[in-house]
Amino acid sequence: MGVHLITGAGSGIGAAVARLLAERGEDLWLLARDETRAGALRSRFPGSRTLAADLAEPTELAAALGKQELPERLDSLLHIAGTLEPGAVADLDPAAWQGMLAVNVVSPAELTRVLLPALRAAPGRVVFVNSGAGLHAPPGLGGYAASKFALRALAESLRAEEYRHGVRVTTVFPGEVDTPMQARLHGAFGLPYEPGAFLAPESVAAALAGVLDFPADGTLSELTIRPGC
Repeated sequence: MGVHLITGAGSGIGAAVARLLAERGEDLWLLARDETRAGALRSRFPGSRTLAADLAEPTELAAALGKQELPERLDSLLHIAGTLEPGAVADLDPAAWQGMLAVNVVSPAELTRVLLPALRAAPGRVVFVNSGAGLHAPPGLGGYAASKFALRALAESLRAEEYRHGVRVTTVFPGEVDTPMQARLHGAFGLPYEPGAFLAPESVAAALAGVLDFPADGTLSELTIRPGC
């Protein structure tokens, strides 16, 4: 049984991963934006422990987490939370850019920094759930794609830096997944939403479990998952 900290466990891929690991009897730590959401996660995943800190405020993360009990060792840190605001580069204002960069890049970097002692103690894995937009920047998603390209760079540097400590780093690039974010995105672009055409969150969760279970003699540096055949 391992110890795992998950962001974004409230819905979508994060919730599917939390369910899967809970069914396996793993020890879960779940990050929530505030105490109200933390209580909801504890009710949903009995036996889990929670931390409350807002990923939209990366400069306050260390102080917020410093007031709470943290795990002494971590077998994995799973960065699954993310935010998206669609819009052409001509239309996105600085607040939209800053919001996506804060949640999607700066907070994962800061959370990883704070938890590196626990990850080194295991040694554990850091898993960044990226996006197909982290490999190809489509029109209307320039801000989101930029944050995901930056997240890939963060993972690459971290992988090289933490190799000597035994901490392994994986980036997972899912294609379209049937999540609330995907539904909002299709609505924003006026596109029909057909859940059966997308990956199920449970399928991505199964792939992430495979990353966690990969033998210790190697690292899955990057993994791309696409819907369909």
